Amino acid sequence: MTRTDRPLEVGFLGTGYIADWHAAALRAVRDARLAAVCDRDAGRARALASRYGVDRIHTSLEEMLAGPRLDAIHVLLPPDLHARAAGEILDARIPVLLEKPMVTRVDDADALVERARSAGVAVGIGHNFLFTPAYEQLRNDLRAGRLGRPDEITITWSKALPQLRSGPFDSWMLREPGHIMLEVGSHSVAHLLDLAGPLEILGVGATNPLELPGGRRFFRRWRIEAGGGPVGVSLHFSFASGYTEHTIHVRGSLASATVDFERDTYLLHSHTPYGMDFDRYHMTVSEAGLLRRQARAALRRTILSKITRTPGSPYGRSIARALQSFYGGLSDPGTLDERLSPVLGRDVIRTCEEIVRKAGLAAGEATAPQPVRSAPPADARAEVLVLGATGFIGQELTRQLLDRGHAVRVLVRSPGRLPESLRDRAEVVVGDMESGESLAVALAGIRVVYHLARSNVKTWEDFREHEVEPTRRVAEACLAAGVSRLIYTGTIDSYYAGRGAGTITEETPLDPNIDWRNYYARAKALSEQALMDLHRRERLPVVIFRPGIVIGRGSSPLHWGVGMWSWDAVCQIWGRGECPLPLVLVEDVAAALISALDAPGIEGQSFNLIADSGITAREYIEALERSVGAEFRKIPTAPWKFYVVDVLKWMVKRAIRHPDRRRPSLRDWESRTQNARYDCSKARRLLKWEPTDAPAEVIRRGIDEPARELLA
Repeated sequence: MTRTDRPLEVGFLGTGYIADWHAAALRAVRDARLAAVCDRDAGRARALASRYGVDRIHTSLEEMLAGPRLDAIHVLLPPDLHARAAGEILDARIPVLLEKPMVTRVDDADALVERARSAGVAVGIGHNFLFTPAYEQLRNDLRAGRLGRPDEITITWSKALPQLRSGPFDSWMLREPGHIMLEVGSHSVAHLLDLAGPLEILGVGATNPLELPGGRRFFRRWRIEAGGGPVGVSLHFSFASGYTEHTIHVRGSLASATVDFERDTYLLHSHTPYGMDFDRYHMTVSEAGLLRRQARAALRRTILSKITRTPGSPYGRSIARALQSFYGGLSDPGTLDERLSPVLGRDVIRTCEEIVRKAGLAAGEATAPQPVRSAPPADARAEVLVLGATGFIGQELTRQLLDRGHAVRVLVRSPGRLPESLRDRAEVVVGDMESGESLAVALAGIRVVYHLARSNVKTWEDFREHEVEPTRRVAEACLAAGVSRLIYTGTIDSYYAGRGAGTITEETPLDPNIDWRNYYARAKALSEQALMDLHRRERLPVVIFRPGIVIGRGSSPLHWGVGMWSWDAVCQIWGRGECPLPLVLVEDVAAALISALDAPGIEGQSFNLIADSGITAREYIEALERSVGAEFRKIPTAPWKFYVVDVLKWMVKRAIRHPDRRRPSLRDWESRTQNARYDCSKARRLLKWEPTDAPAEVIRRGIDEPARELLA
């Protein structure tokens, strides 16, 4: 590849989670810019393109390759799609950067290495933590002999895996027990090979099994021993909930060293010229000072990253430095840093395959998940459509509807997020609520629609585009399809519940200062307004529900309705934590929603859903502590303290002209203290709703059961 005076034009194939990290990192590469994005999900591709100012959007690799020529393409797809995609890109003589793992089988890795060599085109593999500055210090000290002869290397990766709770359970990573070693273990195996070279895998233990939906097994703990030479290596993995640790420790004949990726620190532990009695003291003081300096530097980088919008975390900085290295050597594939080499990528795959074999979990290439049925069962025609069925409340609602004999259809983007028990009994239509075509298919023959879907976005523009406008389009589609009832879930967060709020009923207006509230509360209020406008103008048969703090099976007991949870260990309680929380069990919310199916004369009305348990935030956390057998750090926090932090962030964002400059609002923080009282007698009277009020039962089903799921 010949460099020119123009910026390098880069394309992304895949626009999922990792794409944002690559896009941010690419900003740190001089003379390179993101010029095209490609994803089968056009909506997701448009969203990424909008965030980073990209004009070219494609929905297939063939289409992207047929467009204006790109100088490089990042393959950011699921691992089982890497080999084919990279091969097609190499055939077009375009350099490719593959996210780890390189591919899923060593045979495919060998073929790709040879293909790249024959084509004379650069291939880089992104093992993301290899370029972290703290790790590079360890690498340099080890190679310079400052640790002496290495004796033992211990690599620890202990991080909870969110997909074990929320899915998607049909993703490649969870499709076979050994896939986790390629998907996540490849990070640490890359470190192993970079530091010690190829080693024999001596023993592997995979323990702490978990049964996933669909009958698949997942092992949450792995212990791997490697050696065969003067250096012994231990790899420890834990994917269960708990304190996060990610470290590398090397013991040598002269010194030892530790990289802590979570804290972005590096320590070289070496003796001083002082005698034994003073050596320990001087080592400890010296290391404490070094840690203090590194902590300050990390904080400066974090603050600077907010101002300059460049990566500040060890993970982000490593990706940025890897991209700088990749593009710096792009003109000559022979000069590519060995940490990016496809040969290292292939050796990582080979080692991971050996680990899986030693664990007794070797299997053939995993089969793709069975296609989801999108035609109605022969003996029933769906009359109820659920939007948002993969969510916490949506799953419980769908389950109860099916248990009561209703024929249910669900419209979902990712059917793998649905428990198999629901997929087997409901009619599943794969599509996007924001797509008119998907909505038309989903609404065919439907009598009642439940709209519980919500978007996972951050800016107010995104909330309007992906929350408010889709709700309006759903309502209009319901009118066009002749749906007899649209049941929408708002939130009590759209009320003001701070000081002086008094008693809230359905007659209480939503916060008149809603523009000063958080985006979620604003978007829900604006959606309600759009629905009620359609009800008044076009007789939209809408019913609105506003659930309180919903708890129960399938959710985390570390609920942000109680306070701000940091690292699952510290809870900053909203206010003093002495007001009764507006708690309600998820089963009771679903029961209320179902009762609205055929209740007469309730169109255009709203219902608040809160039980009368009287449990305060302090009592909630105390009950949770008894359930998990642990003590959390509980910090009652006045609303003004959150507000002051918000103001400081806002000032920085204004100074740098950040696109998301939400005005700080003391009113919003005060509303979280839940000083209001809720009167839900209307739902109890008109819908015959009987929620669980007994505190002991709310604690058992809403705190104890989710806590057991968390600890399982």
